[in-house]
Amino acid sequence: MKFDVFTLFPEMFPPYLDESILKRAREGGLLDVQVHNIRDWATDKHHTTDDTPFGGGGGMVMKPEPIFAAVEAVLGATPDCPVILMTPQGRPFTQRVAEELAAQPRLALVCGRYEGVDERVREHLVTDQISLGDFVLTGGELPALALIDAVTRLLPGALGDPTGAADDSHASGLLEYPHYTRPPEFRGWGIPEVLLSGHHAEIEKWRRWQALERTWRQRPDMLERAELTEEDRAFLAGLERGSG
Repeated sequence: MKFDVFTLFPEMFPPYLDESILKRAREGGLLDVQVHNIRDWATDKHHTTDDTPFGGGGGMVMKPEPIFAAVEAVLGATPDCPVILMTPQGRPFTQRVAEELAAQPRLALVCGRYEGVDERVREHLVTDQISLGDFVLTGGELPALALIDAVTRLLPGALGDPTGAADDSHASGLLEYPHYTRPPEFRGWGIPEVLLSGHHAEIEKWRRWQALERTWRQRPDMLERAELTEEDRAFLAGLERGSG
């Protein structure tokens, strides 16, 4: 899968892309990330990429000319892949959105800065807008890295465990069950006996119930959208009765 990232701060990307899963995915040919400096397409001697907003107000606005020029130079006048603006005004980024994007062979990410981008970028260049959450960051670089990370995890072969992504929180519509590892006792705290039993069916049942209970306690809103069996619903009903 290929990502083209358009940013004013390309030096922010290599430290994260050159570590762990993303590094292995790139070395294995699963992931190709090309980072493009929008300033390279500014036409004045100062490489200006922002200006004051029409109508007054604080802050600076990213100019349309270098953004359009950068994207069109790399992707062509009519890009054949989604062009996504990372912005707090976009649709919320979720695991389902990550799965949707992972089906694309190529994605372009435009990282906003300052007070934002000229509205004509939204209207005539980008095809999608994505927000990491209901908060404001200094720029779109961190959200772009988060999106690349989340999507890469879904690519076949990116994770050592082929089922790893399916077990993650949110992948199944629930928060993930608790994990334990060695030592079996730490500072007097043990681990659930079922995990030592070797009984795989009982372990899977325990994990499912733990995921349900954790979601019920911490993110009950997720249960409204989760795919639940009758056994799941009966278990949750028991939790409700026990809390009454």
